[in-house]
Amino acid sequence: MKTLNIRIWFVQSFLLMGVLGGLIFFSGLQVYILFSPEPIISLQSSIYLSLFLFLLLIILSLYFGFRGGYLFKGRLDSLLTFVTTLRSGKFSARITKSENDEIGLITDELNHLAQFIQDQVKSLQRLADEKSELANQAHHAAVIEERQRLARELHDSVSQQLFALGMLSSAAIRIIEEDSNQAKGMLEQVAQIASKAQGEMRALLLHLRPIDLKGDSLREGLIKLVRELKEKSNLEIEMRIEEIEHLSKGTEAHVFRIVQEALSNILRHAHAEKVKIVLERSKDMLHLYISDDGKGFGVHASKMTSFGLQSMRERCEELGGVFQIRSKENEGTYINIRIPVEEVLKIG
Repeated sequence: MKTLNIRIWFVQSFLLMGVLGGLIFFSGLQVYILFSPEPIISLQSSIYLSLFLFLLLIILSLYFGFRGGYLFKGRLDSLLTFVTTLRSGKFSARITKSENDEIGLITDELNHLAQFIQDQVKSLQRLADEKSELANQAHHAAVIEERQRLARELHDSVSQQLFALGMLSSAAIRIIEEDSNQAKGMLEQVAQIASKAQGEMRALLLHLRPIDLKGDSLREGLIKLVRELKEKSNLEIEMRIEEIEHLSKGTEAHVFRIVQEALSNILRHAHAEKVKIVLERSKDMLHLYISDDGKGFGVHASKMTSFGLQSMRERCEELGGVFQIRSKENEGTYINIRIPVEEVLKIG
């Protein structure tokens, strides 16, 4: 559908009014000259006067059309910028009211809506804090469930891989003197399965790491997590983690768990060599960026990491944040998370 620029619409409207005004004046003057017994102006003079007034009306229409359209479009652009800012997750933003007219009323309502959303985000973060406390209280009950889950994971993945290692190694020993090439192929499969089993175990151990920070800040906890992972794997991890103050315990715990879940997924499924982690604060937004150079996957089609991705998305949304993921086969995976934090931003 074709759209019309608001300034062009203003100019067209004023121009139309100017043309109609000029025609009405010219027609009225001609009627006066024809029917008046003693007209005070000649026909030729009336034509010149009409043309002059017509041109004057055209010029004034263009001026006021452009001026009115510019002012009106400028105010609409401010509203559009504000709505875009809210859509990006900056719910603490506010727009300055310039006039007490209909657009001014819309401005007030948008500011009230932003305040309402910001209050809802605070409520979500408060609920996250309460949920964190309840999680601590339920820790002992969760230990039993986690042990059962670990047993299932070991049975479904690592134990089967160990069984395959035993079968292949036994077969290789039997035929190594008869067919060395076939035995070599089997040993290569043994090496691959062993590497995969090792990655599974590292991911399980990383996932079972305690989620509380034990008095550390979020930055300190993430640095320790990354250092521990570097010691136990061949991943090359680049990180830029800022010290971010005044975060609630619930927010820190959720962000820490998101990073932990992401690294666990990378170990299990990505077959990556390089990982990048960035945590920083930009005004009223907390930014978390995690990327890897692994094999990637179809975000909508893959079921392999759906549980881990869903868990990260839910933790992000509990904090009122925005969760974005991009991945493509053989091109890696990129996770971008934005979580609002307390700070008021004014938009003029």
